[in-house]
Amino acid sequence: MENRVALIGIVVENMDATEKINEFLHQYAARIVGRMGVPYHKRGVSIISVVLDAPQSEISALSGKLGMLPGVNTKTVYAKVTEETE
Repeated sequence: MENRVALIGIVVENMDATEKINEFLHQYAARIVGRMGVPYHKRGVSIISVVLDAPQSEISALSGKLGMLPGVNTKTVYAKVTEETE
């Protein structure tokens, strides 16, 4: 299956979900290109950006697992890039 480049945006309103979020991200660590987390204390949320290079099925699976957690919202954006360049 062909790999895709994607960004999963995660908004965490329930800080009790962070352990499970990290567990899911660890399961896909080999597919993660980069990750950035920003705590937004004023609003009581954290925002996490995760960039992946993986088959679409794996990207969707991770996004779905994260989005099923209470107090966690996700949105996935796919790049049109489909082949590796050197």
